[in-house]
Amino acid sequence: MKRRNFIELLTVTSSAAVVSPAFANSSLKISPTDVNNAKAVLSADVVIAGGGLGGCAAALAALRNNLTVILTEQTDWIGGQLTQQGVPPDEHPWIETHGATQLYRNFRKGVRDYYINNYPLTDESKSKEFFNPGDAPVSALCHEPRVALAVLQSMMDPYLSSKNLTILLEHQVTRAQVAGDEVKALEAVDLVTGEQLILKAPFFVDATELGDLLPMTGTEFITGAESKVQTKELHAPVKPDPNNVQSFNMPFAMDYVPGGNFVIPKPKEYDYWRNLVPKLTPKWSGKLLDLAYSKPATLVRKELAFDPTGPNAGDTLNLWHYRRIISKSNFKPGTYAGDITVVNWPQNDYFEGNLIGATPEQFVHHVNRAKQLSLSLLYWLQTEAPRPDGGHGWPGLRLRADVMGTRDGLSKYPYIRESRRIKAVFTILEEHVGQDNRAQITGKNTGNTSADFYDSVGIGYYHIDLHPSTAGNNYIDFESMPFQIPLGALLPRRMKNLLPANKNIGTTHITNGCYRLHPVEWSIGEAVGMLITYAMSKKVIPRAVREQPGMLQEFQEFIHSQGIETKWPA
Repeated sequence: MKRRNFIELLTVTSSAAVVSPAFANSSLKISPTDVNNAKAVLSADVVIAGGGLGGCAAALAALRNNLTVILTEQTDWIGGQLTQQGVPPDEHPWIETHGATQLYRNFRKGVRDYYINNYPLTDESKSKEFFNPGDAPVSALCHEPRVALAVLQSMMDPYLSSKNLTILLEHQVTRAQVAGDEVKALEAVDLVTGEQLILKAPFFVDATELGDLLPMTGTEFITGAESKVQTKELHAPVKPDPNNVQSFNMPFAMDYVPGGNFVIPKPKEYDYWRNLVPKLTPKWSGKLLDLAYSKPATLVRKELAFDPTGPNAGDTLNLWHYRRIISKSNFKPGTYAGDITVVNWPQNDYFEGNLIGATPEQFVHHVNRAKQLSLSLLYWLQTEAPRPDGGHGWPGLRLRADVMGTRDGLSKYPYIRESRRIKAVFTILEEHVGQDNRAQITGKNTGNTSADFYDSVGIGYYHIDLHPSTAGNNYIDFESMPFQIPLGALLPRRMKNLLPANKNIGTTHITNGCYRLHPVEWSIGEAVGMLITYAMSKKVIPRAVREQPGMLQEFQEFIHSQGIETKWPA
């Protein structure tokens, strides 16, 4: 049967029915009778729901330590942010030398090797130590989603061959069987055939993009923004708002063919998005579809440029370059007619609806409107965007559906920035990682030093970056410091055998803004995979590893031995 992307599976209609699987806001539990009557039961040491970067890293860490793994994924691509969401990696400036796990480095090397071995690169490109296919400013390794998919798949292949790994693509976890503080089984539905499976394991990992397993399993969680009273964070609002989450995005890829005409039909919501002035506080810079935006750190109007034929204009960012994944100059002449770039910009951030806890109908509604926004942005670029020569529109812009692997040209799944978050044994606050808040708490300029967590199981860095939100907040963007990932933030307060491995760890609305990026999600997942390995070897629950100093030290030595850094260099 032909594979289809997740959103298409939700919206496609036939003479029979609309495919609309159950979503994670369901509180249903599987009874023992349901389990016994299921068509098939699959078992492993670990069941991981969600095939994003955290899920893949958790799986690979468990597999290399001889555990068996079942990995479910809603779409037909593993890889999350990098693949089915189409977003090149946002990484810190030291990524080439330190600040990531060895496994993540292996992945990055695999991407470069894939291009070297399979693409007609110029001799100069081949000789670069840190080759960047797109030469984009956002990342030192801007590359195509399909290449990330190919490399991740190659990392998984030995374990698929040995049958230690089962990957269930286009499967949605819909229900959970829970007894007290333990998850006993998950029920998953095949989104193509409708067949159901029961998945059993001693340990379960929620690596979904929205923290889907938390409400299903009764795991305590929080959503949205906490108040200043609750967290004492410098940038927290006065009042809490569980529905205030960051915008999501439906990225797309395009190239430019001079002299071509690839103007898409006018989107049905074009007039709405073309004229929208976002109602944000502080005020947005003007219309959403414009070559300007509110500069995140200052919120003053920042002019931008767009020219698929030219360079940046001084200090003005040319959006064409921003997330470019193919720079034709890196490849032998004639390989590409033009560059290929990904559009995940402020202009197509969707903040008019919240996907967390949405019903299937609400989910589809907001995703479809976000698609309309992205297509409206493309149409505006093709027909109305100002050109340097005084004209308007670039009809040679071509939507590259093949790059995203979809029929409509948009990403297979929304690019999610914020999820449900576990109520953790330890919660990471702004005072731990935010530069100004930390100085305020300690009474001194901490320089480049974040909180030192005795239970660190990884490191990462990104500034605290919150995009415009569903409650009407404009950007919240300020400096953080290179930080650690505390084990306590990966441990639910009550549940014994369920662990988070995505954006659902023990952060706040504020600190999620720096723990949500690609290499940090990977590090979280890898630490979780190794925690399960260690807990199983010691026959303890994961929480006990943190509670016993000798065991914690041994666990940290274990993860060090497999290439995980827990402290930044002095």
